[in-house]
Amino acid sequence: MGWEYKKKYAKPFLIGLLAMVLVSLTACGTGNTESGGKGAQGTSSATPKEKVRVGYLLVMDDAPAILAHEADLYQKHGLDEEMQLFTSGTDMIKAIVGGQIDVGVLGFTNALTWLDKGADLKIVGGAQMGYHSLIVRKDSGIKSVKDLKGRVVASQQKGSTADIVWNGVVLKEAGLAPEDVPMQYVSPSVAVQSLTAGRVDAAFVFEPYDHLARATAGAESIYEVGKSWPFPCMVVIASGETLKKNRELVNRTLDAQKEAIEMLENSPEEAAKYLTPAFMKEEKLQTVEGGSVPAVQVIREAIEAQDFNWDITEDQIKKMQEIVGMMVEQGILKKEIDVRNALDLSWQTKASSK
Repeated sequence: MGWEYKKKYAKPFLIGLLAMVLVSLTACGTGNTESGGKGAQGTSSATPKEKVRVGYLLVMDDAPAILAHEADLYQKHGLDEEMQLFTSGTDMIKAIVGGQIDVGVLGFTNALTWLDKGADLKIVGGAQMGYHSLIVRKDSGIKSVKDLKGRVVASQQKGSTADIVWNGVVLKEAGLAPEDVPMQYVSPSVAVQSLTAGRVDAAFVFEPYDHLARATAGAESIYEVGKSWPFPCMVVIASGETLKKNRELVNRTLDAQKEAIEMLENSPEEAAKYLTPAFMKEEKLQTVEGGSVPAVQVIREAIEAQDFNWDITEDQIKKMQEIVGMMVEQGILKKEIDVRNALDLSWQTKASSK
């Protein structure tokens, strides 16, 4: 593999990835803050809207938060949203604890880590089930997780939800130990770039990086942990202080994101039209074969690949508790935490009765 592979595959993929990076840099260029919703700029409602500060990551896992903004759903529910972009769940949870944002959509393990430190946080709603895909180059010879022994895998931050299930589920299912598979902890875009350039043998990524790599770099997915071990991943988190001061603000934010989730699940084509500009600057992406694929098609496929959910079920709570055990085993938590103590599902109870 080497140079010939790089020459054939690297350029088209990097063009597609550059399109994503450009969008990301545009969002970051405002100091990680995108103030005000489009509806606030385009309407002249006499009723003043209440400001809410929403934290998000530029990944498909956070599509409910992003889509609610792009489709003016926060505005519909009487909110003037200030979208704040973060580059990691670790930074976002610190902003929730510090009162810099009102709510955030991120992995529930972030809340547990900070609850273990004594922080006052609550998980108030669901967002997305776990989706983490293992992608490889088609000519790698890697056909299953078992084939990764001695191979290098790129993944996101050590101690993240992806890292926890990688060690606690993926490797165990394959009969491998963490020391059998050397890891490189990098951002998802760098993970796929490293795979394309031949610096790693596989990448464990979420959407839309999975479908982007498939469409533009000729990569293939050989495993997706959510299919073999479905588990809740992204949730909506608020501080206990925010809930105490203005629970109605949080409830209306959840109402808006619930509508976004229903669009993602029931009308992925419509949702893709709203979301594509947030992820891609170019309308078309160059494929390995020299053709092109509409960016909106890649985003639609990324949406359809996963499950979004606004409620947290009993089965999901049991899975969360299993992950707590993994976090203790991996030294992330000092002791077992009862997940139910982190949940505040009062909004969900009302929404379910409507």
